[in-house]
Amino acid sequence: MKMKIEQIYTGCLAQGAYYIESNGEVAIIDPLRETQQYVDKANSENAKIKYIFETHFHADFVSGHVDLAKKTDAKIVFGPGANTTYEIIAATDNQEFKLGDITIKVLHTPGHTLESSSFLLIDENDKNHAVFSGDTLFLGDVGRPDLAIKSDLTKEDLAGMLYDSLRNKIMPLADDVIVYPAHGAGSACGKNLSKETVGSIGDQKKTNYALRADMTRAEFVEEVLDGIAPPPQYFAKNAMLNKTGYDTFENVLKTGNIPLDPENFEAIANHEAALVLDVRPESEYIKGHIPNSIFIGLHGGFAPWVGALITDLKQPIILVVPEGKSKEAVTRLSRVGYDNTLGYLEGGIEAWTNSGREIDTLESISAEAFANRVKNQDINILDVRKDGEFKASHLENAQHFALDFINQKMNEVSKEKTYHIHCLGGYRSVIAASILKARGFNNLVDVAGGFGAIKKTDLPITDFVCPTTL
Repeated sequence: MKMKIEQIYTGCLAQGAYYIESNGEVAIIDPLRETQQYVDKANSENAKIKYIFETHFHADFVSGHVDLAKKTDAKIVFGPGANTTYEIIAATDNQEFKLGDITIKVLHTPGHTLESSSFLLIDENDKNHAVFSGDTLFLGDVGRPDLAIKSDLTKEDLAGMLYDSLRNKIMPLADDVIVYPAHGAGSACGKNLSKETVGSIGDQKKTNYALRADMTRAEFVEEVLDGIAPPPQYFAKNAMLNKTGYDTFENVLKTGNIPLDPENFEAIANHEAALVLDVRPESEYIKGHIPNSIFIGLHGGFAPWVGALITDLKQPIILVVPEGKSKEAVTRLSRVGYDNTLGYLEGGIEAWTNSGREIDTLESISAEAFANRVKNQDINILDVRKDGEFKASHLENAQHFALDFINQKMNEVSKEKTYHIHCLGGYRSVIAASILKARGFNNLVDVAGGFGAIKKTDLPITDFVCPTTL
């Protein structure tokens, strides 16, 4: 029976899990938190999950390996040096695992983290077919080497290890070997990942800056560390959950996906100090929302923004959701370790207003109206885009107030001033406004359409000019 390889890609996390099957035996690589999908798929193929391979202790999401092992009795395999509180196979470098008619070989590739490993798939004809490269090699980039710092190891040390791993384990592979990475564009595990999610060793040797044949170790270390933003605060917490285990996803869903009438919803918000998280589209939040609620819309980069901005994984959370989206919201929160959801507002914001309870709104104006205000008034502008976006192009006189670090930058704004807030398209500016409003900043104006719409007006823009050398 010919082997099957399926990439199961999750856009919100920019993450690829993998289902591999040969002759009735299945391996799952880097599974998501909700694992029943893998069990159901294997059952539909009359196959049995034998191994769960983890490329490393993930920091950007909680993997489903612990739950999946309990459900299937499959063995969890990590690379050398992995220490956990649950039973695993800590494989040795070059150790091989039989899966039906194929073989999966462990290539220890430290650098992103110390235990990081890639998994080489050798087909039934004994040919190297594909490498599941985890966060060691992405398409167009490599994994950041600053997530596993010990007192005796610097990020430069880890970058040097990554240089060796790529040149000793990855680059010697044949050009036609397929590359299946753990992440694509949008992940904070690297800098400039490709939107493509499948490539080849040959293509990467030609196009990936980190695989240049003439690149020295010193050049690699400098280039791979250049421009890396600090990791989001939840990364270390997720990595610890992946090492020590967690509650089952089914329990999280059972306790989190509970409908609440307005009275009970309000009681939980008050007595449990629960955060009211509104995950509707920003246009709906702007028109009416529960006072002091935080907006992070499901349709955007929901889970990573929750992880970046809500600092306590154990924070009680109650949800305002679009109709029929409560299960999705609880699921996506759990993917980044937020397991303390206590329910959702049944009937949504309409039920809240029908009960006579207060709502709040957010002023939002068009880019054209904003441009008129800039020309005719002395106004305060907050640009909440990322550092690289702001440096590349921004409005004159705009204050950079990156959403990523809003919790640390509150002392840079004043409750006495009115702020006009924009991002690139309108999603992040409403997140920022909601957080500021919850902290007592009441004089806020959102610029609809963000910088993308502002650039179409005649307001002066400051663009980055690359310095030239004579």
